[in-house]
Amino acid sequence: MKFLDEAKVYVASGAGGNGCISFRREKFIEFGGPNGGDGGKGGDVIVEAVDGLNTLIDYRFQQHFKAERGVNGMGKDRHGANGNDIVLKVPAGTQIYEEDGETLIADLLAVGDRITLAKGGNGGFGNAYFKSSTNQAPRHANPGQPGIELTIRLRLKLIADAGLVGLPNAGKSTFLARVTAAKPKIADYPFTTLHPQLGVVRVDDREFVLADLPGLIEGAHEGVGLGDRFLGHTERCRVLLHLVDGTQDDAAAAYKTVRGELEAYGNGLEDKPEIVALSKTDSMTPEQIKKQLAKLKKACGKTPFTLSSATGAGVTDVLRELFKIVGKATKTETAKTKQPATWQP
Repeated sequence: MKFLDEAKVYVASGAGGNGCISFRREKFIEFGGPNGGDGGKGGDVIVEAVDGLNTLIDYRFQQHFKAERGVNGMGKDRHGANGNDIVLKVPAGTQIYEEDGETLIADLLAVGDRITLAKGGNGGFGNAYFKSSTNQAPRHANPGQPGIELTIRLRLKLIADAGLVGLPNAGKSTFLARVTAAKPKIADYPFTTLHPQLGVVRVDDREFVLADLPGLIEGAHEGVGLGDRFLGHTERCRVLLHLVDGTQDDAAAAYKTVRGELEAYGNGLEDKPEIVALSKTDSMTPEQIKKQLAKLKKACGKTPFTLSSATGAGVTDVLRELFKIVGKATKTETAKTKQPATWQP
């Protein structure tokens, strides 16, 4: 399935049905009086987070959604039926923005979160509604209220406990394949990962979700390479695992490049807890490992881990450290933001 994390959608709620002007006409009943029914209410536009989805691909081929119009009222006091609502199903973690792409309407974090984006128009009153002792034969009725039309932007941010960052070919996909059942593309050339990958890690009978993101290069925040458009998926992560390829010339420079892109992107990524690990140690001599570790420690200000995804050496220690931070996440960080039941454009 193709991965799509942004979509622009036009939605419209249903208009209300018109009220009816009608009079009771039966044999031998000279003054039957008004009996026009009310129009039905138009359908609402609802967005709901559902289980089983992890992409917005459904909104690539259909971008227009309209709720059903209310049925007009009829004679003999028959009210029109309400129009059916239309429900847009999205993955958990989807944000809804106004057309400008900056004004946040709602953030659907958990399965079952829903919001009414556009309420349908009310149905008009039939002439039976207006009868009174002083107006026994009203000859007017209300039209139905119009629906609401708006354009929204859907933006998916995957929900993962930990995120993998690093330069291309740092061993992120190999690490994900080693610790989860995910099957990411692995090759000896850069940018093999073109979209985020998710996997469930199990360590010491405990589980957490790990996200592998496409590699960053210098200038990614300006659109170089694949750019930083996928960094939004790490905003929900509680901890970052920064993998640095130990086989390259300068591990410290590689670390600083990625950290610079995280800081340029902002949105709190630079402040997230970070675990730094020197990868591909199976292809290095002890002297090379010692030299690269010294450079990396000086650059990041902490003692890095060493691991080899190919042999599994050091992987368990890194996973335990990741879970230690994931488990310490406060309830306020993981608490679901209460969504408004409706939104008024």
